[in-house]
Amino acid sequence: MQEDSEDVGARTVAATVGTLFHAVHDHMREHVRGMDHDSLNWKPLPLANSVAVLIVHTLGSELEMIRALRSLTTERDRPAEFKAEVDQAELLALLDQADRDLDEQLGALDAADLTELRPRGDRPPRPGIDWLLSNYGHAREHLAQIELTKQLYDSRT
Repeated sequence: MQEDSEDVGARTVAATVGTLFHAVHDHMREHVRGMDHDSLNWKPLPLANSVAVLIVHTLGSELEMIRALRSLTTERDRPAEFKAEVDQAELLALLDQADRDLDEQLGALDAADLTELRPRGDRPPRPGIDWLLSNYGHAREHLAQIELTKQLYDSRT
């Protein structure tokens, strides 16, 4: 049976984006390794986020997004993500689970998931590819915040 070019294209997009998200997760792991509980949960300012919060929030957003593309519901407590206080082992386990979830969901992605309008939470529907790419940008933004937060922690006097 001949494969539909749209399915081939969807798998190509899914594999490419999966590689990019896995790279973000790997960078997060690199930052987390060697950090103790205090440094992971330190906030540079009262209204800023810790490394732990940034990772927990990023992974929560990512899972919600990828499941929304596939029209699957997700129970997410977004406000709780910003109150997270976890240690290195917990963050590494969350990143490992995020890799597994990403592989599972992206492996099942089809052309309709990328091109059709998909609602996400209370936001207006957008094409799946729009959600996918904007969420990757979101993850990269938080990765940069993690790097800056670590620099600020290491620069304390």
